[in-house]
Amino acid sequence: MSLYDDAVLVLNGYEDQPELRDVYLGHLAEHPDGMYKPCGAGHLTSSALVIDPARGRVLLTLHKKLGMWLQMGGHCEEGDATVEAAALREATEESGIAGLTLLPGGPVRLDRHPIPAPCHWHLDVQYAALAPAGAEAEISEESLDLRWFAYEDVAGVADTSVVELLKGTLARLA
Repeated sequence: MSLYDDAVLVLNGYEDQPELRDVYLGHLAEHPDGMYKPCGAGHLTSSALVIDPARGRVLLTLHKKLGMWLQMGGHCEEGDATVEAAALREATEESGIAGLTLLPGGPVRLDRHPIPAPCHWHLDVQYAALAPAGAEAEISEESLDLRWFAYEDVAGVADTSVVELLKGTLARLA
């Protein structure tokens, strides 16, 4: 199965946010290259919010280009077998934490956001990743900073998308 086929399968199985899900599926139907960065009309990205439930905290990265505190994530690559694998790869690369595991149940949410030219949209498929006990984060080249935040502090540093992703993640853990 191709990454494109996996994305369609994942999105068809995602029951929340039906209008946005349909936008993603429509985009893929119109753009067979819509999984990858060269698609100028926009492309799918995959991300994961790294959480440490035992300590009630979340790891955010200060994105180098955007200057915002965000979850780990980025572009799908040719070697990614699934959208889920892309999210786990990005979270591992950007956090420096080995042994992350994705929260079961598929994507937590979807977030479509505009980005500067030459591309127009990122259609992000968002997951949550559980950090192993004693995890030590390590800043990557893509980050200005990497920091753990208590759940209650996230709204003060991050945008609505990250706050909603954390809410969805915590609802799954409950």
